[in-house]
Amino acid sequence: MNSPTDRERYITFIEDILTSILKGKIASKELIYKRLADELKPGTGEIFERCLMEKITVLESQVESESDELKQAKATRLLRAVKMVQQSWEQWQKKHQAQNKCSGAIRQILEVEASQRLSVLLQILDPNQSYVFKHPQIRQLAIALQQEAEGLTDESEAFELRQYASGLLEGLTSVTELEPHLMSWVYELPNSTLGFGDVSESHGPWKTWAKQVSSPLAKELFTKQAQNQSAAFVAQAQNTIDWKAWVGLMLMMRDLQTGLVAWFDKQAYSAKAGQNLSGVTFMVFAMVWCELSQGFKAASFQPNTERLSQACFQMSLQILRTFAQRDNFPLYGGVFASFSGDGFRETISYLDQPLSFVENVQEKARILTVLGYSQHWMGNYQQALTFHQEGLELARQTEDRPCEVANLNHLSRLNWRQKDYSQAIALAQRALILARQIGDRKGEAHCLVSLGFCEVLMARQERAVTFEQLESSISYLEQGLKLSEKFNDLLNQALSSIGLGIAYVILEQPTQAVPPLEQGLSVVQQAGERDLQALGYAYLGEAYYQLHREDLAVYHACLGMYLLEQRGDIQWRQVAALVIILEGKLGTENFQKILSQYRSQLIAQIGVDGLDHIPNLIENYRKET
Repeated sequence: MNSPTDRERYITFIEDILTSILKGKIASKELIYKRLADELKPGTGEIFERCLMEKITVLESQVESESDELKQAKATRLLRAVKMVQQSWEQWQKKHQAQNKCSGAIRQILEVEASQRLSVLLQILDPNQSYVFKHPQIRQLAIALQQEAEGLTDESEAFELRQYASGLLEGLTSVTELEPHLMSWVYELPNSTLGFGDVSESHGPWKTWAKQVSSPLAKELFTKQAQNQSAAFVAQAQNTIDWKAWVGLMLMMRDLQTGLVAWFDKQAYSAKAGQNLSGVTFMVFAMVWCELSQGFKAASFQPNTERLSQACFQMSLQILRTFAQRDNFPLYGGVFASFSGDGFRETISYLDQPLSFVENVQEKARILTVLGYSQHWMGNYQQALTFHQEGLELARQTEDRPCEVANLNHLSRLNWRQKDYSQAIALAQRALILARQIGDRKGEAHCLVSLGFCEVLMARQERAVTFEQLESSISYLEQGLKLSEKFNDLLNQALSSIGLGIAYVILEQPTQAVPPLEQGLSVVQQAGERDLQALGYAYLGEAYYQLHREDLAVYHACLGMYLLEQRGDIQWRQVAALVIILEGKLGTENFQKILSQYRSQLIAQIGVDGLDHIPNLIENYRKET
């Protein structure tokens, strides 16, 4: 005789236990739980749950439809009994969920190639997963990994698996060490500004953490961060790959970031902290992992550096995915990491996992937006275009209107970078209409500045321009400037200021042009926005020329000419024409005297080589014309 199937066995068990409950043989939840735990076989929980739900459905239907009072009463008692079994089942599930998740995680890790196991481990520990491993589960996972390593025949694979397990335990130890000091640094210098920037400007946690942590790798990373040095230096300084140390660091950093964000979120009405610092925390930790990834990519001393580079990049993307689910995600900011072709493909691949839920598509759109901004800022316009186009498409799919506005605006600015002013204006107009429709004031500020700036640059191509032609453009820029000041958006303020300055230069009103140009340049120089800086210097040189301040005109025009040429912008020739006019008006001797007078300032901006290159540019332009 054939043995009964699991389904048949569970159907019989449910009938038996319900009968026992009705007869009073089982009177407590504890006894029901014990009978259930004794009966269930590993890996068959889903079968039991289906059988149980089928019985509940049948009994509920009987209670609702049965006309015979005695039969209905019996069905009601049976329904109460089966609900008690259901409660015990839920209790059993909760108790055994961690064990099941741990077993499933081990299977996932062992099923892939050894070179992919670290990536799978990080995916399992990703806080964006539906099941998040807490400290007890992580410890359980580490012990299970150690046990599995003992059964592997390949010694190198077994060693690496043991290293992962030890790294998880080391990470938990580091978290315990730093837990009392997670926020202690906030109170060490109560009058300083909280943040993660230059040590002379802000007070961050790195120095405090470096003193408290025992892991040499974590101590080195925190020390470099406290000194405002790139994390890439830490990666490049590694002579060997210590898997235990890096896995431990990844776990510890995850917990530190989570702890900081939770604390900042609770200080929403504090003058010291709040949501802004929560956002900064996400971006800084994502940046650290990006820098580590780039550091390993640049270091070719070991074959495993590429794997570790990908793992660090994966950590950064996990952070961005978590951040993308929040209201304060920076649609007009970036994570400045340079992606090679592999990195680019991995970005898209990671964000595609999983896309079966609508909210994850929205996350992907927002992350593509911030990555596109980063590529734009670094001058990688084609990659930026690809990111923003896909981000725009996904934002429309999910009806994420602020994200749609942001991508339209970013695409507008990419088009003016590439001198396609008509398309840039069209995109900015569409973005502005949508921003106003949904009440997106920050998006509106960016759209106003983009539209005004593009119209000014387009007008520059005409021979004669009247105030009436630029009146609306100037109005857009002024409105955008006011809104940007309200949001403390410094870079957008700078763009609007320089746009206003250029407009007044075109209108030959240099007195009104100089202040906004100088104001905009002071910001873009700090931000490292080289394209805008070059344009600002070029037009400031022209403004001073209109004011007959030839010395300042020479200084700024030469700077603008050099910076534009270095950025590959053909506008350097227009500035070179002004420089030659100045040289002709002043005479070669006086022209050279002015360059000598501003020698130290020029060297501070472009170096000795840049200063020496200025005469070459002038001569090259003469030959071309």
